[in-house]
Amino acid sequence: MALEIIGAGYGRTGTYSLKAALERLGYGPCHHMSEVIGDPGQIRLWSAVAAGRPDYDRAFSGFRAAVDFPVAAYWQDVLATHPQAKVILSHRDAEDWYGSFSQTILPLILDRTAWPDRARPWFELIERIIIGKALGGRTDRDGVLAAYRANEAAAREHEAQGRALVFRVRDGWDPLCRFLGVEVPAEPFPRTNARADFFASVRSGTEEPAT
Repeated sequence: MALEIIGAGYGRTGTYSLKAALERLGYGPCHHMSEVIGDPGQIRLWSAVAAGRPDYDRAFSGFRAAVDFPVAAYWQDVLATHPQAKVILSHRDAEDWYGSFSQTILPLILDRTAWPDRARPWFELIERIIIGKALGGRTDRDGVLAAYRANEAAAREHEAQGRALVFRVRDGWDPLCRFLGVEVPAEPFPRTNARADFFASVRSGTEEPAT
């Protein structure tokens, strides 16, 4: 199946809630970092992307949408290979986003001594994709925020053409459903992946199996 939706928003902007919402609207399965962690095949495919040998058809095989990292680091390249797709930028105030990112994803990557051996290929991958690609090698506050804002500006350029939606999870179903041309579900918008849930998800995907 062809990729129909490409997420440009970085992790910690409500991407897991967006994934759940898109799948509820029929745009599933939706690719997300949760599909990569613990999956050797996905790790190999995205390691090739990070090394400059992308095969997006294989990386997104079976998926109708993709949000979060890793796609958010490469969304412009993916859009060039899937020009029919729509772009959704999950948006969060830059300072608020940095507060979350700097206490979850960033320290997780930077503390190499805490990487479990079993999950080292995944940690090496996200280091290359998130810090090396998405953040341009910067880990200082000013550099991280500059990369975040530049990514948002690039996505907003498509908004005027009607090809992109700048979406805040707190706005719920209405703007998302209008953009996609679908009916609003008669149920609350999914709210997932708070900070505690984030670390629980990482632990479940990287911990050593019980013996």
